[in-house]
Amino acid sequence: MRNILVTGGAGFVGSTLTEFLLRNPENFVVVVDNLSSGHIKKLPAPAENLKFIKADVNNRKEISEIMMSWRFDFVFHYAAVVGVQHTLENPIMVLNDVSGIQNILELSKNIGVKRVFYSSSSEIYGEPVEYPQHELTTPLNSRLPYAIVKNIGEAYLRSYKQEFDLDYTIFRFFNTFGPKQSKSFVISKFLVHAFKNEDIPIYGDGSQTRTFCFVEDNVAACLNAFYKNIYVNDVANIGGENEITILELAKTIIEVTGSSSKIIHLPPLTEGDMRGRRPDITKMKALIDKPLLTLKEGLIKVLERGLFELNNLPD
Repeated sequence: MRNILVTGGAGFVGSTLTEFLLRNPENFVVVVDNLSSGHIKKLPAPAENLKFIKADVNNRKEISEIMMSWRFDFVFHYAAVVGVQHTLENPIMVLNDVSGIQNILELSKNIGVKRVFYSSSSEIYGEPVEYPQHELTTPLNSRLPYAIVKNIGEAYLRSYKQEFDLDYTIFRFFNTFGPKQSKSFVISKFLVHAFKNEDIPIYGDGSQTRTFCFVEDNVAACLNAFYKNIYVNDVANIGGENEITILELAKTIIEVTGSSSKIIHLPPLTEGDMRGRRPDITKMKALIDKPLLTLKEGLIKVLERGLFELNNLPD
């Protein structure tokens, strides 16, 4: 039996990861989340190989008691303050996440964790200077607190490997979507407006570009890195491959939902809304043995399975 810790496991990606981990009876999963942005409703159904503990990884005493008690074999550190606007409005809260990174790594070293998997972010690339954005050659130039903290986390992982031989894998997540995603993220936000036939607001002219990855493709890639022991002490972009403008995204959601919503334009954001995002996903494609879901295919899955979450979860 493998004892696995998932921090932030009541969040969107973390809860989906937990759901997939539970499918293997050899995994015993402990989810730790302070529920500041996660939600208890996102957790999988109760199972013999699942335990949820409400705790804050930034609190050394709380997370130390848990990790020393369970002696985890593997850790997925996904707990973080997330969301561009939320992180811009709460920079000190974001910076506090450095404490959580320090706590997780120090305790992992002490209890003999075999490998730490870390959810980093495409935000660390900042404004695009290379397309597609490659893990080793694209400069990490963002100055936003959220991106800085993720970059610090990556530096800590490399340092703990050098000093204490603690293995790691870094996943740089690009835009991910699916059922259970909170309404403050762009696809969920647009879907909620479309369901209600409300105006869909876009910042600026909507020419900003993004790629979108369905959450199950994200999780499949990360779990294959885990189970197959791939990209040890390495970093991999995890994201979609087809770039689309935010304006085109809004039009696609209106089309898929059959909505009568109109698109309206708001003033551009003063910071945080990068012009473009497109990852080099060569490494990710080596982790999965099927084509990635297209945006429309993923949206249909959200419509089939995600209406409860979209209508009942907090922002």
